[in-house]
Amino acid sequence: MWLQYSNQYSQGLYLAVGYYSPGCDDGSDWAARGWYRLEPGESATVLWTTNDYSTFYAEADDGALWAGPYAVNVPLNAFDDWCWDLGVQPGLDIGMSLVSATNAWFPWVGTINLT
Repeated sequence: MWLQYSNQYSQGLYLAVGYYSPGCDDGSDWAARGWYRLEPGESATVLWTTNDYSTFYAEADDGALWAGPYAVNVPLNAFDDWCWDLGVQPGLDIGMSLVSATNAWFPWVGTINLT
């Protein structure tokens, strides 16, 4: 499935996503990518996955957060396929929220509205 994020909030925001990536260089099974910039009303399709689970974190210009309990340290600048257990300094410690989907193997678009 494709995962699309839609900024329905009144401010611009930055988005990072986490996804299942077995055999990541650090020995873990999860990786992340970010920072996607979404202005109000914008959407971005950021991930193809066949796993039922993925994660995300978003932070708006006014400080509003979409966060959760899945902790990861990520680079401050744009990154792609960043293994969760690598860590980086200087970096940002974030908590990602879980996204759960059914039939992730099927080619459809799931949209997460950030409100």
